This record gives sequence, structure tokens and C-alpha cells, in this order.
Amino acid sequence: MKTLIIVEKPSQARDLRAAIGSRFGEILPAEGHLIRLAEPDEVNAGWKRWSCELLKPDGLYPTRAAREMTKSAKLKAIAAALKDCDGVILATDCDREGQLIGQEILEHLRYRGPVRRALFTAQDPKTLRQAFERLKPNAEMQPLYQAAVARQQADQIFNLSLTRTATKTLLAPQARGVIGIGRVKTPTLAIVCMRELEILNFKPEDYFEVEATATVAAGSFLMRHAPTEAKRIKDRARAEAIAKAAAGFEGPITLKVEDKRRAPPKLFDLPALQKHCSQRWGWTADRTLSVAQELYDGDGKKLITYPRAEARYLSENQIADVPAIVTALLKVRGFAGLEIGEPVIRRGKSGTFSDKALEGVAHHAIIPNVNVLDDMDARVARLSEDEKKLFAVICRSYLAAVMPDYEYRHTVVTLDVPMPGNGQVSFRATGHVPLRLGWKAVFGANSAETEDGAEGAETLPQMQNGENATLTEPQVKACTTEPPPRYNEGTLIDAMQNAWKFVDDPALRERLKEAKGIGTPATRAEIIKGLKAQNLLAASGKLVVPTPSGLKLYELLAKAAPSLVDPGTTAQWEMRLDEVVLGQNDFRTVINGIAKSAAELISNLQQQANVKVDLAPAVRHAGSGRSRRLPPEAASPARKRRRGPVRPRGSQGPQTEAAVSPPLEQAELEERQSHLQQENVRKPTPRMIAFARAIAKKKSVDLPRGCELNFDTCRAFLQQHASDNGSRFGKRGP
Repeated sequence: MKTLIIVEKPSQARDLRAAIGSRFGEILPAEGHLIRLAEPDEVNAGWKRWSCELLKPDGLYPTRAAREMTKSAKLKAIAAALKDCDGVILATDCDREGQLIGQEILEHLRYRGPVRRALFTAQDPKTLRQAFERLKPNAEMQPLYQAAVARQQADQIFNLSLTRTATKTLLAPQARGVIGIGRVKTPTLAIVCMRELEILNFKPEDYFEVEATATVAAGSFLMRHAPTEAKRIKDRARAEAIAKAAAGFEGPITLKVEDKRRAPPKLFDLPALQKHCSQRWGWTADRTLSVAQELYDGDGKKLITYPRAEARYLSENQIADVPAIVTALLKVRGFAGLEIGEPVIRRGKSGTFSDKALEGVAHHAIIPNVNVLDDMDARVARLSEDEKKLFAVICRSYLAAVMPDYEYRHTVVTLDVPMPGNGQVSFRATGHVPLRLGWKAVFGANSAETEDGAEGAETLPQMQNGENATLTEPQVKACTTEPPPRYNEGTLIDAMQNAWKFVDDPALRERLKEAKGIGTPATRAEIIKGLKAQNLLAASGKLVVPTPSGLKLYELLAKAAPSLVDPGTTAQWEMRLDEVVLGQNDFRTVINGIAKSAAELISNLQQQANVKVDLAPAVRHAGSGRSRRLPPEAASPARKRRRGPVRPRGSQGPQTEAAVSPPLEQAELEERQSHLQQENVRKPTPRMIAFARAIAKKKSVDLPRGCELNFDTCRAFLQQHASDNGSRFGKRGP
């Protein structure tokens, strides 16, 4: 009996051949989706011309072979092998998309022979051999396949119909480009725009804290009265009264000492790795994925496991690989001096190795490849600088995961100061003393990866509970609230993964948590890249900001078609697809329901024909705050060439005050953003802002625009006006 085994990608084929050889049959790889859905004009010639209509065929969109040459060759190889085989084993990824990738090939080629399914969440030899010893009939996977078909068909109808409608209805006359609408793309734009509007509409508030020096028998240290956000001191007179009460006060301290321990950080999945690289080196999400992909399958490299991971756990089978991987890594330059000791194996969802946590997940965490340990040094020598940096991060993460906990002593000192008349206020200090570095040794004790809640802690002298302390030199510290930070690509991907936070409905929040947000590890970087290409998002240094066009489009959609900007739409879709998997709904009914929603949204957008969005990038005139639009003929070559929508593989509003605020005029948006979206802006300190406000009030002058957001602007104002006030904000700055 001749059997064909179809896997999802060439790397899977290599791993499977190494694990089982040819014992179960010939192994041939796909390359992701070898099959595509027909374009609208391939179904209906009348749909070649863009218009505001629902692009839903009478049945389903038929399938076509993918156009790429490499995919075409792989499909031909599989088709030839199917003619001469007695059965098929699908060994693609075990998730919904993996089921679609494998089974759509058989459906497209009209194969009707017996099909079995191999299911695995890791690609180590032991896991793969076990999967092939427990093959199951592929018929059991039919509901999952139908849910995948429903998702694919619905996305095609929804995204293409609404992209065409938005482009025809909302795009400014003579403007070039496409207003891309997508179930993932548009809520991603919304996430960035909501944050931008939150920043633009933010009103800083002053509050006050009180600091004083505490002295005990063994020495002195700083104590602070800093109430929580809900109880902040807004009245300076109140803060002055507390400082006055604290001056010279002597009383018994309360000392609380705890020995604590902290487990290592979770291993990296792709979103966590992209966030890390964005924050540490300013890399884009696409750059991180590109470097990781080269480490994974680059010629002579293959140093890490599959990079598009969606889990931060390993299978329990992989515990057996720990000694070999640790031994190999400790021979790599940079890790040779580490004292690992006996590896620590943490099981379960609170640990590193958990089969339960990998249920329904196609790819485990990103770790060093156990299959290349023998010549790791030679492979590392071939790496570029970026590749070396990223490989080191992944190695450190793995070593930390099998090292002992970080142990430390946490001390909290409080001193209650009575207030005249009634009540008392508490002054507080915290101390943090490392006892055992454990996993922190692999990063270095002061590295950014070793956050442990010690921020604000100081070195405290020896003291006893109940010992008297005296407060001296109390000072009122003026503080100012700050707006939330803008996203970089890493934190934006994190927000996409945790998009449930933007949804109010409890059921939808939970379903979006289970779905791990909007988009997938494989598509999120491309979504962001696509929004930039359409001039809806832009890079501002390391940050991602909406363009004026992006903000205008978001505000328009939030008012006219709120579900388009709502991540909860994905949760609603997922709940309908769950019903298909459970046999509670027919997949065609789900497609029809989503198509009906799309038709309603088309109608809503057509009613906004009097509002237009210009996608042309703004060009700022040198030496002025004004900007103009590029004429259509000056648009980028890529934008000029594009005649239809771009549909990413597998692509799929939150309601806040910002979501329903009146649209800002284009000029106003550009003017406000010209001050707020500067690259690498350093913010002034709270004390600088407080002093600048005091000077402005005393001299009856206005603060210059951007003074409270830009360090250089604030310092220039202080240098100009503060000389006769005895200010310490001179040319050297604060």
C-alpha cells in the first residue's frame, strides 16, 4: 500500500523524515496555502469594475492554484503522487488554518481516497513518532475544516466588498490608492487612532507628593508620602500641611521583611519576541520576523525552531532535550562562564513544559534547535550581527527557563505621622536585597529583562521593628500626570494579541482571549506594513502613529460603521465558527450571516459620500508648520500601480469618547500632529513643567506650543524667562 504524507512546509518535511523516515510513506511539503480563492472577476466578469456591491457568489468562491512558481511546482508534485497512491496522511499544523492548508489541496484535486490525520504540537522526533502511532480518520476533522472554509470565504466577501465600497465612496476625487478595509486591519488602525486621540485630548493634572529624610540609629534614608492614583493630593496647601507635620516628627517605624522568589520569564512566542526587539533595538515587527526566519531556515543556519510560534510553552516530551541543549549553549561564547547547575524543570501552565497549555496550538515556543547542537559554533559563525543578537536573546530565554528562581528580600518601612486636628498620613520606603540571582545571572542583574518589581526600592540601613525614626528636610514634590505612551510595533502587536481589552461585552472578551486577539503571529507584521503602505499609519522614530488620513478614516468609520473598527467583530465571528466546529451550525449559514452584515455596512458607508479621505502623504514645507498634499501623479510607484485590494493570507470598535468625538479637520490634525509626532522626542521632567507653568502665570505669558511635551522647547522657555527668578534651569539643564 502506497501512502502520501502531506506536510505544511519544507522544514516540517525535514523534521518528519528525520523522525520516521519513509516507514509511513512518501513525504511531500506544501508551502503554506497552495490553493487560493478565485478573484471576484474570475467568478463574475461584471465584478472586474469596482463598485459598491456585495461580492458574494451564489455558492462558494471556487478554488484556484496559487500563482507563485514555487507553490505551483509543489502542487504539481502532490498531484502526481496522488495518482499513484492508495491513501493520504495529512500532517499539516493541527490548528484550523493547518487543516485548511492540507485538506483544500485534496478537495481542489478531487482526491476521494482514504485520508488519515496526524496531530502534533511539537516537531521533536518523539512527538512526531507518537503522532504517527495514533493516526485518526480525517473525517473527524471535517467540522474544523468547514469552519476554516467559512472563515476564508467570509473574509473574502467581507474584506473585498467593503474595501471596494470604501474606496469608491470615501476616497477623495483624483486621489490614488485604496482604502483597505479588513476584519483585522481596520480594528488595528482603530487601536492606534484611539491611543492618538487619547493623547491629543489629554489634559495634564498637577498633584503633589511629600518626601522627607528619615534617620534611625544605623543611618538615613528617604521616605515618601505618595498616595495611590485615586487618592492623589491635588491641593498644594494640603501637601504643605503634611510637610509641616512631618518636619522634626519622631515616632516608631513599622518594618515588614519578606523573602520572596520569582520564576523566570516565559519563553518567547513570536509576538513576545517582536515586542522585545522593538523595545530594545527599535526593530519593526517585520524585521524581527525576517531575522528569525533566517535563523530558522537560512542556508547553513537552522539554529532555532519555527519562529511563527503562538505559544510560550514546550511539550513535556521536550524535557528530555534539556541537558543536551544546556550543555551545547554553555559552550557558546558569551554563556561559557554561567553556573547553571542542575536544570530546573517547571511543569504546568505556571511553568515551561505543559502539554495542556499546548492543546489546540500548532507551534510551541521559540527555542534553540536540538537537531544542530553538534556543530552549533560553526553555524553561529555564519550569522550576521542582527542574527547573532536575536539568537543570543533566544538562547538566554531558554537557559533562564531551566535555571533556579531569583530570590530576594523585600523590605517595607512605614511611619505614621499625625496631622493637626485629626487623622494621620503614612510615609513609606521600600528596600530590595538580592539573595540568589538564579535565572537573572544569564541576563545580568541590571538588565531590562530582569524586571522584578524593585523599581523605587533603595538601600536601607539596618533597623528594628518599632525603632524610632526622625523625619527631617520634608519637601513637597510637584508632579504632573502624563498621557499614555504611543505604540511601537512591538507594543502594537501586543495590543492586537490582547485586543479583548478594548471590548466591553464579557462573552466577547473571553472569546477574544481564547482566539489570542486579532490576526495571527504570521499575519500581524504584514497588517501593520500594509497600513503604512496605504498611508494610514506612519513611523515616527521607533513609534507607530496614525497619519491625518488614518485618523480621519477612523473617526468616519467609528461613527458610520462602528463594527468595522471593533475588535469584538472577530470574537463574534469566532463564536459562530465555534458553532460549526461543534456541529451546532452549518458553515454556509455562517457565511451568509456575515455576508448580510457586510451588505448592511456597505449601505452605511454609501451614506457617507459627502466625506472624503485623501491618502496622499503630506509634504511639510521647510521652515513652516504648514503642509500640502502630493498631487495624484506624485504618489509612490507602488501606490500608482495598485488597482485593486490587497488581501493578506488568512486575514480576518471599541466604543470610547475618542471613538465618537467629532471629526477633526485635516489641517487641524496636521497642525496638532506636527508638534506631537516628532521623532525621538524627549519629554521635560515634571519639575520643569511645574516651574514653566509657575513662570508663565507670574509673568502673564503663554507657554509655547509643545512646552509640556518637548524637553528642548521647555528648556528654551525656562532659559528665556527664568534668569530673574534664580532658577537652576540654566544652560546645563536640570
